[in-house]
Amino acid sequence: MSSRLALSLLALAAAATVVSCGSSDTPTAAAPAASAPAASAPAETAPAAPAAAALSITDPWVKTAKEGMTAAFGTLVNNSGADITVVSGASPLSPMIELHEVVDKDGKMVMQPKQGGFVIPAGGSHELKPGGDHIMIMDAKQAVEPGAEIPFTLTLADGGTFEFTAVGKDFAGAKEDYQPGSHNG
Repeated sequence: MSSRLALSLLALAAAATVVSCGSSDTPTAAAPAASAPAASAPAETAPAAPAAAALSITDPWVKTAKEGMTAAFGTLVNNSGADITVVSGASPLSPMIELHEVVDKDGKMVMQPKQGGFVIPAGGSHELKPGGDHIMIMDAKQAVEPGAEIPFTLTLADGGTFEFTAVGKDFAGAKEDYQPGSHNG
């Protein structure tokens, strides 16, 4: 314990020496004399980060398809303190991408464009899943094979964009039909 105390005292003495060497009662040329506050230049603040910087997606995937319609899924995650709204999507896979929801109409589950887009709550998430909200791909220009990497760009209500890549995945699940005439819109 005495060696620990000695080392502590030595460190304290060294710190005191450094502090005393750096202080001086007389100003030097390098140290500016006290003057009026430097408030002549306005303080700059960093611009607010666009919502896209706060948005991410987990497990993005696209249902495999030979041609025609398919859809993209995943979970959109909002890491910011404000709601983020996705208003549209785009992909080189198809000239026609829509944000869709599945709703009950007269006892039948049907797909339709999602009015107002997808709202991802502040600090929350929004799941895109078969049989629920999804990114609809119509008239795919090429087949989506397992493992294919499909790029997407989502446009946000604030004008920002969010890009991600989804992976082609076989799925036979929720009995949704992504064929012509299977949705309203």
